[in-house]
Amino acid sequence: MASSHSSSPVPRPGSGGRDGIYRKDQDPSPPRCRTIRSLPDVCPKEPTGEVRGLCNGPSVVAEHDRWTVLSSKVNLPAALNDPRLAKRESDFFTKTWGLDFAETEVMPSFYLPSITREDFGPYLQEMAQRERIHERCKTICPNKDDVDPSSLGYNRYNCLHTDLCVFVLNFQIFMKPDFALDDPATFNNVLPWSHFNSAGGKSSRDVASSKLLQEKLSHYLDVVEVSIARQISLRSEAFFHAMSSQHELQDRLQETQQAVAVLRGRTAAMDRVMCQGPLQALRKAMTRNNCVKLHNKLKLMAAVHQTQPTVQLLLSTSEFVGALELIATTKEVLQQELQGIHSFRHLGSQLCELEKLIDKMMVEDFSMYSHSDLSRSLKDEPQVLEKERLESLVFGLLRQRKLDFLDIYSDEMILAAKAIVTQCVTDSVVHIEEIDTEVVMKQADQMRLMTFPQWFELLKNVFECFLLFLQRIKATLNIIRNVVVEVLNSNQKNRLLEQASSGASGQETSQSPSVLQGEAELAYLTHEGLFISDALNEAQQQAALAAQDQSSTVGSRIQQGRLETAGSDLTSGTSEMSASREQSIMSGENLMPTELELNRVVNNVQELLYTASDVSHDRCVKVLTARAKDGSLERLSSAEFVCLSQAVEGFVRDTEELSGRRSVSLRGALQSQANRFVHRFHEERKTKLSLLLDNERWKQAEVPAEFQDLVNSIADGKITLPERKTTGPDEKKPAEFLLVNGQKYAVVGTVLLLIRIFLEYCQCVNDIPSIATDMLTRLSDLLKHFNSRSCQLVLGAGALQVVGLKTITTKNLALASRCLQLVVHYIPIIRAHFATKLQPKQFSVLRHFDHITKDYNDHIAEISAKLVAIMDSLFEKVLSKYEVKAPMPSACFRNVCKQMAKMHEAIYELLPEEQTQMLFLRINASFKMHLKRQLARLGVINDGGPQHGLVVVDVAFYTENIQALKSLERLDLNMAEIWEQKR
Repeated sequence: MASSHSSSPVPRPGSGGRDGIYRKDQDPSPPRCRTIRSLPDVCPKEPTGEVRGLCNGPSVVAEHDRWTVLSSKVNLPAALNDPRLAKRESDFFTKTWGLDFAETEVMPSFYLPSITREDFGPYLQEMAQRERIHERCKTICPNKDDVDPSSLGYNRYNCLHTDLCVFVLNFQIFMKPDFALDDPATFNNVLPWSHFNSAGGKSSRDVASSKLLQEKLSHYLDVVEVSIARQISLRSEAFFHAMSSQHELQDRLQETQQAVAVLRGRTAAMDRVMCQGPLQALRKAMTRNNCVKLHNKLKLMAAVHQTQPTVQLLLSTSEFVGALELIATTKEVLQQELQGIHSFRHLGSQLCELEKLIDKMMVEDFSMYSHSDLSRSLKDEPQVLEKERLESLVFGLLRQRKLDFLDIYSDEMILAAKAIVTQCVTDSVVHIEEIDTEVVMKQADQMRLMTFPQWFELLKNVFECFLLFLQRIKATLNIIRNVVVEVLNSNQKNRLLEQASSGASGQETSQSPSVLQGEAELAYLTHEGLFISDALNEAQQQAALAAQDQSSTVGSRIQQGRLETAGSDLTSGTSEMSASREQSIMSGENLMPTELELNRVVNNVQELLYTASDVSHDRCVKVLTARAKDGSLERLSSAEFVCLSQAVEGFVRDTEELSGRRSVSLRGALQSQANRFVHRFHEERKTKLSLLLDNERWKQAEVPAEFQDLVNSIADGKITLPERKTTGPDEKKPAEFLLVNGQKYAVVGTVLLLIRIFLEYCQCVNDIPSIATDMLTRLSDLLKHFNSRSCQLVLGAGALQVVGLKTITTKNLALASRCLQLVVHYIPIIRAHFATKLQPKQFSVLRHFDHITKDYNDHIAEISAKLVAIMDSLFEKVLSKYEVKAPMPSACFRNVCKQMAKMHEAIYELLPEEQTQMLFLRINASFKMHLKRQLARLGVINDGGPQHGLVVVDVAFYTENIQALKSLERLDLNMAEIWEQKR
C-alpha cells in the first residue's frame, strides 16, 4: 500500500538484501517512520556535534540505482535537431529518408484505441474500497508528520530519530552471519579504538573520546528502549484484542475436541461390528492369491532350470535360432520375473557364455557352409545347397548382429574362383599329350604351349564354369537377401503395430494385470517344441480363463516335457523352425539389427554379387594375359581374334545380365589385346598395300566376279566381307570394268585389293565394336598412305625406278585418276559405317575422312592439270613453228589433231564422258591461247586477207577433227577467241 509521506531518494533494499537488514512488510495500522539512512561513521576523529552532516551524507551500504535504457538523456528529436550540424542534408536520417522526415506528421495507428477517463472507471470502482480502508488505517496509526509536535516534542523526536538511525547502522554489524569479535576488523568497527590511540600514548583528547563513546553507547540503549516502549504503546489495543481472541479460540477448540472423541467412539463401534469380518475375508483371499503366485513362480523356476539341457539338445540338431530364442527368453524371464532368486544367480552369466559359444559355432558353421557350397561340382547339383540350413544360419547371425558374415563368404568366393581356373587348366592339360606336366609345372607355361584351338576351348570352358559359378552365387545371395528383407519388413510392420496399439495396450494391462502377469510367469518350452514367446501368445489368447486353471495346465505340460520327447519333435521338420523365426521377428527384441543396419546388409549383398562378377573377370584376365605373354594373341588371324572377341563379349554380356553392373577389367584386357591386334593387323595390310603399289604397273586390270559381287553387296548396304564361294563350272568371267551404281570404273589390281582391305577393317569393327576408334585411325592412315604413295609413283614418276616403266603415259595418269575417284566414292560409305559404331562423343574423329577426301580431290585435280600440262607443252612446241602458207591444212595443225586424237583414245574409255569433255575444254583453251599468241607474233589479223583465209582453213580443219572424236560432237570450241579484237 502506498505511503502518504514522502519517500526517501535512497533505494530500498528488499528483504535479505546485501545490507543484511530484515525489513518487515509495512502494516497500515501502526504509524511508520521515515526510511533510515546509513551513517558514514559512528565516531569521527574530530566530532563537531552537528547532526546535519550525518543525516544528509551519501549512503555507504545501500545499493545505488543501476543504469538502464530509461536512464538515457538523449532522445531521437534531440539527435535530429543537433545544433552542431551545419546542414541537415548531412544528417543520416534526413539524407537517407528525405527532407520531410522530421516534419512529416505521423498518422495515429488504427490498431490502438483512444483512451478516455471512462476506461479507468472499473479500476477506480475496484480501488475505492481499498482506499477507504487505507484512510481508516491512517486514522488508527497516524503518520509521523500528523503527530502533534507539542505533545511529543518536535526537537526531541528528531534527535531520537537521528540517534536511532546511527544505532541501526551499528546494529547491522551484529546481525551479520559471520559476526565475530575475535576478528580485528569487526572489533574495530564495533569499538573503534584506533581513533583514540596515538603513537605517543594516551592524551586528554583520547580519554574524552572514549568517554564520549561510552556515553553514545549508553544513549543508544536508551533510544532502543524508548522506541520499543513507543511501539508497544502504539500497538497495545491490537495486543489486547489478540489476547481476547486467543481465549475464545481455546474455548472452541475444547468443544471440537469433545465432538471428535464422540465421533471416534462411534467409528470404533462401526469397525468392530461391520468391518473386521469382511477385512479378514479379503486378507485370506489375498493370502491365497499370494500362495498361487508363489506356486506358479516355483513351477516357472522348475521350467527355467531345464533351459541349459534343452539348449544343448537344440545345438546338437543345429537349431541355432531356437537355442538363441530360448536363451533370450530365459534371460528376459530371469531379469523380470525371477530377479533376485539366489539359486539362479549364476544362470545369467552361464547363458551369456553359452550365447557367445553359439555365436562362434554359427560363424564356423557358416564358413563351412560357404566352403562346401562354393567348392562342390558346378554341374549336376542344385544351385542352392541346403536352403533351410542357410536361412537358419543367416537369421541366427542377424539375430546376434553378426553382420560381417558376408566377408567370410567373399573370402571363400575368391578361393573358389582360383580353384575353378586351376581345375579347368588341369582338365584340359590331361587330354593334351604334347604337354608333359612333369616338365612344365606352371599352368601359365602350360597354356602357352597349347595351340589356339586348344587354348580357346579352355577359355570357353572357363567362361562356362564362371557363369555357373555366378549363377550359384546369385541364387545363394538371393536367399540371403530374402531373409534380410523379411526381417526388415517384419521390423517395420512390428513398429507400426506398436505405434497403433500403444494406447490400447495400456488399457488392456490395467484391466487384467494379474492374469497376464501370471501367464508370463508360466511360459516355457513345452513338449510340442513351442518356445516361451509362443506360450506367452497362448496365454494372452486364453486370458478369459482362471489363473488356477492356467497354472495347472502349464504345470502338467512342463511335467510331460521330457528332453527325449522335445528332441524327437524338434528334429521332425523345418516348419516349427520357420514358425519360431517368424515369432521372433514379430517379437521386436532389441537384439535384432536396426533398419539402417539391415539396409546396409542388403546393399552389401548386392555389392558382393558385383564383387563375384569382378573376381570372375579378374581370373579370366589372368588366363588371357598368361596366353598373351609371348605375343601369341597378336599373331592370330582376323577370324581367330574375332572368335576370341565374340567369346569374351558374350561372357561379359552374360555376367552383366547376372550381376546388373558393367565390368571393365576383362573388357580392358581385351581392349589391350585388341590394340595390339589392330596394330599388327594394320601393319600387315599397310605392308601388303605398299608391296602391291611398288609392283603395280598402272595398267587396267580385269575385274573378277568376286570383286564385282563385293561391290554389289556394298551397294546393297552390306559393309561386310561376303563368304567365299566355291569355284563352279558356271563361274563368271572377269569383266573389263568395275560397275558401281551404273558407272564404269577402269581400275588397277591394287585398288580392287584396297576395297577388300577396307572392308576387312569394317568387318573387324562389326565384330569388335570397342576398337572402332583405333581402327578408324588406322584406316585413315592406310588411305593416306595409298594416296601419297600413288602420287609418288604416278605424278612423281617413281614407278619408272620401282617398276621399270619407260614413261608415265596419259593412260597411266587417267587410270590413276579413275582409281582415286573410286576410293573417293567409297569414303562417305565408310564414314557412315564407322559413325554407327562410335559413341556421340567420339564423332570428332570422323573429320579424318573429310581431310582424306580433300587430299584425294586435290590429287585428282593435280592429275587433270598434269594431262593439260602435257598437251600445253606440245602446243607450245608445235605452234611455235607454225607459218601461214599453203598447202592447207598445214602440217602443224595435222600434228596437233593427231596428238589430240591419241589423247582422246587413251582416256576415252577410262574417264567418264563429262570428265573427258571438261578435260578437252581445258586443252582447247590452252591451244587457243598458244595459237592466238603465235598469230599475234606473225601479225595475222581478222581482216579478210589471204593469211586470214589460210588460218580459217586450218582452224576449220582443227574443229572438224576435234568434233569428230567420240563424246566431243557437241563440244563448243569457240575458235573466234583466237583473233584479237579490233581497236
